[in-house]
Amino acid sequence: MAIRVLLVDDQPLLRTGFRMILEAEQDLAVVGEAGDGLQALDQVRALQPDVVLMDIRMPRMDGVEATRQITGPGRDGPAKVLVLTTFDLDEYVVEALRAGASGFLLKDAPADELVQAIRVVAAGEAMLAPSITRRLLDKYAGHLPSGEEPVPPALNTLTEREVEVLKLVARGLSNAEIAAELFVSETTVKTHVGHVLTKLGLRDRVQAAVYAYESGLVRPGAQ
Repeated sequence: MAIRVLLVDDQPLLRTGFRMILEAEQDLAVVGEAGDGLQALDQVRALQPDVVLMDIRMPRMDGVEATRQITGPGRDGPAKVLVLTTFDLDEYVVEALRAGASGFLLKDAPADELVQAIRVVAAGEAMLAPSITRRLLDKYAGHLPSGEEPVPPALNTLTEREVEVLKLVARGLSNAEIAAELFVSETTVKTHVGHVLTKLGLRDRVQAAVYAYESGLVRPGAQ
């Protein structure tokens, strides 16, 4: 069955462009459009999309609050949110990730990247581009802890190896890259990542990366 996509952006021309790209793919179907967050909520309830391609800055309700309501407790469906941001990295993207977005994509990304990102998110994975994520978190380091705050109690529930894995996830490494870094199998890494998400109450790798920065476990700008 085709992946059902809802387009949410306050610029009609952008929505038209996205629709043309996505409808050229046999496994993708654009089921609706919305020009702001409130319309998006209505469309999600009515259309039950698999993926919502969400702009951040919109009138009436922005993409952050819409994402929070779509992915939060009591949500009406299984929709995943893929956030769109501008090239200079919107400061609200961190808030959107914290709110439950499964990843983010630059608005000027090539068509094949847009298509692949939707497929990845629809499959339940996180769209976490290492270089962009690092730039994002480093750029807004002033909004994150300095590293001098007390360590969150939840971190103490992790084993040493799980902490290592969390740090590497925060750097944007894939399971294969983490496996190579730690000289273990990808299956072992996947198990560790699952334990980290469960113990910290996180839904995916994107939220794990944000948590690592917010908790002070990883410092912006550090290698």
